[in-house]
Amino acid sequence: MSAVDSAMTTLPPRQDIASAWSGRDLTKNPKTWTMNLSEGHVSELEHAIVGNVDISALSPDTFELPTLGPLLSNLRQELIAGRGFVLIRGLDVDRYSGDEVAAIFYGLGSHIGHARSQNAAGDLLGHVRDVGADASDTNVRIYQTSERQTFHTDSCDVVGLICLQTSKSGGASMLVSAASIYNAFRERRADLLPLLFDPIATDRRGEIPEGMNPFFEIPVFTWYEDFLNVMYQRQYIDSAQRFSGAMRLSPEHIEALNLLDELANEPKLTLTMQLEPGDMQFVHNHSLLHDRMGFEDWPEPERRRHLLRLWLSVPGDRPLPDCFAERFGTTKIGDRGGIVVPMP
Repeated sequence: MSAVDSAMTTLPPRQDIASAWSGRDLTKNPKTWTMNLSEGHVSELEHAIVGNVDISALSPDTFELPTLGPLLSNLRQELIAGRGFVLIRGLDVDRYSGDEVAAIFYGLGSHIGHARSQNAAGDLLGHVRDVGADASDTNVRIYQTSERQTFHTDSCDVVGLICLQTSKSGGASMLVSAASIYNAFRERRADLLPLLFDPIATDRRGEIPEGMNPFFEIPVFTWYEDFLNVMYQRQYIDSAQRFSGAMRLSPEHIEALNLLDELANEPKLTLTMQLEPGDMQFVHNHSLLHDRMGFEDWPEPERRRHLLRLWLSVPGDRPLPDCFAERFGTTKIGDRGGIVVPMP
């Protein structure tokens, strides 16, 4: 039996599921993945923030959305069991203060999932912008720079973004289906694919939970209770090799990772969109990878590219294998994910 035939007998089957889409196909019909807020929905959001700009107190009970709320519940199902992402448009952020926009975004997100910490500081609502950090610094996370991020997943069930300001040029958002990458990889190099199910180390970039290693070991692909999951950040996998306790990457591992990157960037698989001010994007991390192109920013501080980010743990989401607890703290559905470190 050849190496390819042997791999085929042990690999998960081809993924013919809703999240196994082609970016080329989705580009032809953006209406299928775009939700436009009506005037009534915007009025509900405005009413909900009255006296409610303290985001720590926001929940579906305190941030009531009578007609939009049920639509967001349906959207949650589309994220975790359907296409895996949605773009929400129709909010004019220039009409509101910074605190009001933050409250609208956080309150809307609370109808999808529970907010999780995004960094060692315990931020539940993160700022995505270039702070002049050095992308080559192993304690810097790439979203703090203007460099291209490359395709990756975040450490939560769903990541949400709202655009406040766009850059002078560049900065496009890109998505790709993990299932479509898997299917293409399985057809092209099934002999290498099992290597992506190995416990590959990923750098924590200095955000280390008490008693844990400075890296976590979660396979790029896992197959658990008939779900194919993905966890990936190539730069952090490469930088984790500086730790003596991390699993060594063989030449074959590197070949497999390179092919994954190649497939993720294939034009027919990748979906590209430009987020405009007020646009909100929600992405399911277990079924999709996301990326952001490098960008050139405006010289004026008030015009520079700026987004807010939510990391959400989503009720009703899929089960995850125990290895995810090494990064997510726990695999308990609805209460997992985020950067779990001691905080003041």
